[in-house]
Amino acid sequence: MIDALRSAVADPEQVKTRPIDLHANAHDASHFLLIPQAVVVPSTAAEVGRLLQASAAQGIPLTLRAGGTSLSGQAVTDSVLVDVRRNFRDIEVLDDGARVRVQPGVTVRALNARLARYGRKFGPDPASEAACTIGGVVANNSSGMNCGTTDNAYRTLDSVTVVLPSGTVVDTGARDADARLRALEPDLHAGLLRLSRRLRENPASVRTVQHQFSMKNTMGYGLNSLLDFDTPADMLAHLIVGSEGTLGFIAEAVFRTIDRPAFAATGLLVFPDLASAADALPGLVASGAATAELMDAVSLKVGQGLTGTPDVVRALDVHSQAALLVEYSAGSAEELAELAGDRARLVGGLGTTGPAHFSTDAATRASLWRLRKGLYASVSGARPPGTTALLEDVVVPVPALGRTCTQLTRLFATHRYSNSVIFGHAKDGNIHFMLTDQFAAPTELERYAAFTEDMVDLVLGENGSLKAEHGTGRMMSPYVRRQYGDELYSIMRELKQLFDPAGMLNPGIILDDDPQAHLRHIKTTPLVAPEVDRCVSCGFCEPVCPSKDLTLTPRQRINTLRAIEQARLDGDPALAARLEKDYSYESVETCAVDSMCQTACPVEINTGSLVKRLRRDEAGRAENLAWEGAAHRWKLVTQGAGRVLDVAAKVPAGVVVPANRLARKVLGQDTVPLYSAELPAGGSARARPAPTGTPVAVYFPACVGTMFGPAGGGPGVQESLEKLCDRAGLSLLVPTGIDGLCCGTPWSSKGMADGEAAMRAQTVAALREATRNGELPIVCDASSCTEGLLGALAQASDGLVVIDAVQFVADRVLPLLGDVEPLDTIALHPTCSSTRLGLNPALEAVAGVVAAEVLVPESWGCCAFAGDRGMLHPELTASATERQAAEVVSFSAAAHASCNRTCELGMTRATGEPYRHILEVLEERTRAHRATDR
Repeated sequence: MIDALRSAVADPEQVKTRPIDLHANAHDASHFLLIPQAVVVPSTAAEVGRLLQASAAQGIPLTLRAGGTSLSGQAVTDSVLVDVRRNFRDIEVLDDGARVRVQPGVTVRALNARLARYGRKFGPDPASEAACTIGGVVANNSSGMNCGTTDNAYRTLDSVTVVLPSGTVVDTGARDADARLRALEPDLHAGLLRLSRRLRENPASVRTVQHQFSMKNTMGYGLNSLLDFDTPADMLAHLIVGSEGTLGFIAEAVFRTIDRPAFAATGLLVFPDLASAADALPGLVASGAATAELMDAVSLKVGQGLTGTPDVVRALDVHSQAALLVEYSAGSAEELAELAGDRARLVGGLGTTGPAHFSTDAATRASLWRLRKGLYASVSGARPPGTTALLEDVVVPVPALGRTCTQLTRLFATHRYSNSVIFGHAKDGNIHFMLTDQFAAPTELERYAAFTEDMVDLVLGENGSLKAEHGTGRMMSPYVRRQYGDELYSIMRELKQLFDPAGMLNPGIILDDDPQAHLRHIKTTPLVAPEVDRCVSCGFCEPVCPSKDLTLTPRQRINTLRAIEQARLDGDPALAARLEKDYSYESVETCAVDSMCQTACPVEINTGSLVKRLRRDEAGRAENLAWEGAAHRWKLVTQGAGRVLDVAAKVPAGVVVPANRLARKVLGQDTVPLYSAELPAGGSARARPAPTGTPVAVYFPACVGTMFGPAGGGPGVQESLEKLCDRAGLSLLVPTGIDGLCCGTPWSSKGMADGEAAMRAQTVAALREATRNGELPIVCDASSCTEGLLGALAQASDGLVVIDAVQFVADRVLPLLGDVEPLDTIALHPTCSSTRLGLNPALEAVAGVVAAEVLVPESWGCCAFAGDRGMLHPELTASATERQAAEVVSFSAAAHASCNRTCELGMTRATGEPYRHILEVLEERTRAHRATDR
């Protein structure tokens, strides 16, 4: 089998069979778990075609996966898993944004970011838009909160390029698509026409299909394609939508985009209970509400504990209430105001528990939507430790929604599922509900089976669908026949046979006659670490992870740790040892510990904290002592590092590089940094005499400025900030002994707890003295060090205030500077720390002063230089910056800037362009303007 797979791809390394590759990639976001026998990462659609041919010829079942956010088990397998995320991320905007061509590995968020400049957006709007990919959206016919059945993937699809299980490639957008399909796949072409006639000639079948697809519906295959279209090519294109990877590979798709409303108002309406919230829906929909998202009492309780939860939620005394998150949108302020008048007249009579306040403020609206979009993972994360969360997804006609929710609540009680949650897209009659249990013991599985039977009877009794937008998967495949009847089920079976005669493409998905298929392969979640035990494998963290294309993502780091523990529990020490052997590099050494995963995680898991602890546990006594000693001699260490770079800059590279590589080979690549020619010479001392004027702040210049000099022989950020403040008439005080002080981040990132504590104690004491116990704020000139200082002072709990230099300049210096000589363009690299600190608006504001156009790559992400991590493992930074570097080079910008010295080094290496601190550029442009005036 492995030989056949390797012969289908260009590089044998694209076929992965190590245990760590299999277990790390085994999980999607569902409650099912199967361990693949191989993972393949194809580079092109042609390679996927050859893999499909090998699958059919060898009888090797094959499953395609992109984002891995599916919830019904359609993206897990115990055979061959094909990753179509990594190398399929191209976007081509067509017709000035009216249409877009996109590959399956692009996330919905990335696609919408590209379309934003055209005032357009992608139709489907799933809550998982930050992580779910276009391939999965099409394969599942995902919809979301706003698009309903009018703007989903099925309705907005223009054409699709499909690789069929035979290897045949069909572009349904080609003028001769139908003729080519007839020539290349005559049986498929004729079969589609035959099944279409069979369906159309059966009035009862037509009525069933039309009713089912008048609602959101992802149960079974999209038989509406056989009614809605006349040519087999068009039928094929739309049958692929919702086919869950069972009919072919979606190599790319073209969509008609929709308008992005420029104005919106969002509010939370709280009702006494679920029934009264459901009763309010018809009036809200009639008033023009674009969305109406339901959250029950358990949802609200969980939301109250999350960081950033809006006050309107946090202030609730929750017992039995339910809420509707309602949004009105419009193309103009006048249109939104008109809707507001209708809304005001309506809301007063809806029976809410209090007045409803709608906000047009972007930050307020974003906090409400963050709560809703992260609800599944947040509620799952609040489950009892060691249990599994199972999410159902059903739809009923909207008039039946209230009584369906009431009956579901009774079913929870009957089957003893406590703290179950109901939420969803109420406007469409589409609700999600969650069960938590271990789903392992026979009694637990029997209880779940009995609940499912009762739930199926309830939903089908209301003429609903058992799957609205999450796909049939394994979860509901035994019930497709019951929902559609024998005749339509038979048509679906024939469709699968026409497309995939060998039955090797994602078998067991959508159609499965095993009545217990949904009870098999339910995953267990052993406890491994308190930092990450709440993880539900939603995958939201993966797009922001800088190591995602090199080694592991946060989700994979956690799941591999669980696999190690499960192997121990299963009595398989050999497997545990093999996983642990590779885990060190794949997880610990190549994690940037940038904590960007926490910004994306709905339950705020910081996998970097786990990795720091693992580094601490792996570090030997000698290494800990060395780093503790460095904390007491930091002036010597930093100045020594700077002198080494001074020498290296003067010595021929042919002398430095071989010696450096030998040291890395002998002492270890995770110990000795790699020298490279673009590194600058060393920096200068940070100490300064006491100011003559009254200081407005204590200035804490980062020690990285001593180790690494400025780009291109410039003044550096410390001198630049001092000059800017001097021009603004502001004085800064640099603490006594600054050359021996540090925020503690180098020790924290390496897990050196004793050295970190020693350094932070020195630094906090010095800052307390310099600020006169907090009378003055502290200004730091490197965003990661600002974040490190905030962490150190939070532990000290002494009320000292830290401000990043960019924010300080934006607030205090810019208003006093006068005119600036702007550049035409500047390429700007926000950092992971500036993002976590909420500093990016100030960073962009300063950049907007120094340049007429500020260019931030759409593919922006953490550069992963991460202190010295990019020198220890340059492959990490190379992988993390590959796409954004190409985008930056295409800008041909006049200058390049960031707000953290090591990130500037990383981006300089990646792009070949000299990155400087944004304050260096600002100082240069104010200097240029003064020279022009003279």
